[in-house]
Amino acid sequence: MSETVRDVLFVVVLFAANVIQAITGFAGTVLAMPFSMLLLGTDTAKVVLNITTLLACLWLGVQHHAHIRWKILGEMVGLMAIGMAAGVALYAVLPLDPLQKAYGVFIIVIALKNLIWPSHAEPPHWLLVIIVLLAGVIHGMFISGGALLVIYAAVRLKNKDEFRATMACVWVALNSVLAVQQGISGVMTPHALMLAAVSIPPLIVAIIIGNHLQKRVSQPAFLKLTYVLLVISGASIVL
Repeated sequence: MSETVRDVLFVVVLFAANVIQAITGFAGTVLAMPFSMLLLGTDTAKVVLNITTLLACLWLGVQHHAHIRWKILGEMVGLMAIGMAAGVALYAVLPLDPLQKAYGVFIIVIALKNLIWPSHAEPPHWLLVIIVLLAGVIHGMFISGGALLVIYAAVRLKNKDEFRATMACVWVALNSVLAVQQGISGVMTPHALMLAAVSIPPLIVAIIIGNHLQKRVSQPAFLKLTYVLLVISGASIVL
C-alpha cells in the first residue's frame, strides 16, 4: 500500500472518529488510534491525532463555553496532572503489557455494568477522587486514561451538554502538554505536520455533522452511547 493511500485512509478514519468526538466530547482518539497506528506508525499517529483532537476540542470548548462546569474541570485537570506525574515515573519500572490489558478489561466490565445494571446512587466522593487519580496514572503510562476519566465525568456531569463541553476542555489542557512534549522529543516530523494540516478541512466537516447529530440525541441515549464507546475503548486497549 502506497503512502498516499495510507494517508487517505487515515483521513477517512479521522473523519469518522471526530464525528463521534463532536457528539460525546471524548472517544475520538481512542477509536482512531488502533487503525491510525497500523496506517501511519505509532509516533506519527500520536502526533497527528493529538493535534487534530486538540483543535477539535478547542472548537467544542469555545463554541459551548456556557456549558462548561469550571469547578469540575479544575478538579479533573488537577487530579489528572498529579496522576500523570506518577504514571510517567511508574512507566519505567512496572510490567506494562499485563497492566494495560487488565485496565482494558476493567473498563469493559464497568461499562457493561452501567449499560445492563445502571446505578442511580452516586459513589462517595473519595472513590471518585481515586478514579481520577488512577485515570491520570494510566494516561501518564499509556496515553489512554480518558476511558477511566469518563466514568468520573458521567457521575458528576449529568447533563449531556455540560459533559461534552467540560470533557472537551480537559483534552485541550492535557493535549497541549502532550504537544509540547512531542515537540521537544522531535517526533513532530514534516510528514506528520503536513498530514495534520490536510486533515483540518474534513475535521471541520466532522465537527459540524457531530454537533448537528448531538442535538438529536436524548439524554438516556447519550449515556448509553457513552458506555458503548467505553466498551469499544476497553476492547481497543486490550487488543
